[in-house]
Amino acid sequence: MLNNENLPQYGHGAATQPTSADGSTSKNGALTRWFISGAGGFFFLVLLLGQWAFFYYIAAFYGTSAVTGDFEVWNRLAVFGRTPYEEGDQIGNLAYLSHALAAGIIAFGGALQLVPQIRQYAPTFHRWNGRVFLFTVVGLSLSGFYLVWVRQTSPTFLDGLSTSFNGVLILTFAFLTARYAIARNIPIHRRWAMRLFLVSNAQWFLRIGAFFYLALNGLLGREIPPEDPFFKIWTFGCYLVPLGVLEIYMRSKEGANPFAHLFVGLLLAALTLAMGLGIFAFAKFCQAMITGAPLGL
Repeated sequence: MLNNENLPQYGHGAATQPTSADGSTSKNGALTRWFISGAGGFFFLVLLLGQWAFFYYIAAFYGTSAVTGDFEVWNRLAVFGRTPYEEGDQIGNLAYLSHALAAGIIAFGGALQLVPQIRQYAPTFHRWNGRVFLFTVVGLSLSGFYLVWVRQTSPTFLDGLSTSFNGVLILTFAFLTARYAIARNIPIHRRWAMRLFLVSNAQWFLRIGAFFYLALNGLLGREIPPEDPFFKIWTFGCYLVPLGVLEIYMRSKEGANPFAHLFVGLLLAALTLAMGLGIFAFAKFCQAMITGAPLGL
């Protein structure tokens, strides 16, 4: 299990603890530091479960279609304005299939890179899994450029622009992650690896955020039209928001301000609950895609 000592460490060392007049560690500071570490662990655990559920969906839906050759089933997404399968476009269909399967590799292998126990007790696996992850995200980005600008699979220009910007971030972060790993600057390497993990999973965050929004409004009895501005904003927010939260978390955890620890811990707890609702709603949709049931929440 994750505990405070085994959570991913991002800085160069432990932050200075606030002390009382007699030099003892502040109880409030220790409590809020424990809280932010626990909130970070809770967030990571839910994210890990959601990623592996996504891997199951990709394997069950796209993996099965690859084995059976039933590529037409991809067009169940037509209800959302997407028709990935195009009759006669063998190269484009194979590129889309490779892109989808690579996303599964990222979901499964990328999450394993963040498990502290694997880094500690299986360093060889961590290194080779990291190399596979880097190779996969670079290939995924390049295939994404092809799908967006050559095959024109994005429903709107804004979607294509967001995907391309995300691809540029992936390639940049992948380079910096590899650079600091080669230089054996592990603390900085881990920072860039975390950033790479988040931007590489932008499409997962896109879906989780969208289904959270739909599910929340459904619980409130509100009907959301397809042109709702949230979906346009979230095409960029799906990777910029996680990056922003990570930066806040890293800087707060390294600091000694108990109020910052408390605020960020509460923020992470709230985001984890929102992510959990999005994962649940998306899982229902994925199961319907796999079984052929009517699509919906």
